[in-house]
Amino acid sequence: MNDKAQSLRGLYAITDATLLADGRLLPYCEAALRGGAKLLQYRDKSTGTARRLAEAQALQALCQTYQAQLIINDDVNLATQLGVGLHLGQADGCLISARQQLATDAIIGATCHAQLELAAQAVEQQADYIAFGRFYNSQTKPGNVLATTQLLKQAQQFQHPIVAIGGITLENGRVLIEHGAAMLAVIHGLFAADSAAAVEQRARAFSALFTD
Repeated sequence: MNDKAQSLRGLYAITDATLLADGRLLPYCEAALRGGAKLLQYRDKSTGTARRLAEAQALQALCQTYQAQLIINDDVNLATQLGVGLHLGQADGCLISARQQLATDAIIGATCHAQLELAAQAVEQQADYIAFGRFYNSQTKPGNVLATTQLLKQAQQFQHPIVAIGGITLENGRVLIEHGAAMLAVIHGLFAADSAAAVEQRARAFSALFTD
C-alpha cells in the first residue's frame, strides 16, 4: 500500500465557516489533527481570496506538523498554488483537468452523492477517493438524497477508498466502516463543540472507531 492509500483511512475533518468563525478555525482544526484526523478539507465558499489563501496556508502548516493531508474544496487554483489536494463536487469542475494541474501526488476526491454511476465516472477520471452521502440527516446539506449501507457494499467493486459523509456521529459511524467506508467525513459531529479540547476528544473517539 502506497503512502497516499495509507492516508485515506480514518477521520476526514471538514471545516465550516460558521462553526469555525470568531477565531476558532485554527485552534479547532489543530485539535482535530491532534486527535488523529488524516485529512482536513478547507471548505469556504466565500469570495475573500486573500483571507482564504492565508487560512489555507495556515492549515497546510498544521497538516504538515501532524502528518495529515490538506484538501481544498472546489478551488483548483488554490490547491495548485499550495500544492495540496482537491475535492470536487459534481458541478465544481473536471477531475481530469484538475489532475493535470495539481501535483502528481496530490489527493483528488469526488462527490458521488448516492449514485454508483457517478463513482464509476470518478474512478475512470483518476479520483483517489469516491465520496457518498448523505447517510443521515445533515445540517450542511439537508436536502440531499440519502445513501445506504447497501450502496457502500456495492461500491467495493471499484476498489477505491470510500468516504462516507452526512450526519455522521460517534453513534452511527461504526456501521458505515463495517460496510466498507474507509473514511468518515465529519463537520458538525466534530466541530460543533464548545472548546478545542472537546474537538480533540471527539476526533480521538472517531479515530478509535477504525482501530477497535
